[in-house]
Amino acid sequence: MKTASSELEAANKMVPKIDVADGIEKHKEGKSVFIDVRDGLEINKSGTIKGALRIPRGFIEFAADPSTPHHNENLQKDADIVLVCGAGGMAALTGRTLIEMGYESVSNVGGFSSWKDGGGPIEE
Repeated sequence: MKTASSELEAANKMVPKIDVADGIEKHKEGKSVFIDVRDGLEINKSGTIKGALRIPRGFIEFAADPSTPHHNENLQKDADIVLVCGAGGMAALTGRTLIEMGYESVSNVGGFSSWKDGGGPIEE
């Protein structure tokens, strides 16, 4: 039977976790697509990674699927995608979904507060 912890454990095994320093380096290189998967209200309160797409976890399948009218053109199967959320769990689950949808390079940088505390570039 599925549980929240079993799903999170499976996602964490599938989606590589990168530390904030590596995430900041990827951001500096400018070749990765950063996605904040928190809801808009939470992002409005805290800000997000500079230039990150704001795609809530509950909408990711529609944004990632080129056959839907809601497809986000920034999401390409061969793009290097870095996910962030509140603490890392939603990013892992979202990453698992993207990998299952055929995305080739997906990683989880964890929670936004760690990004901010680590000196990562942010925007309001």
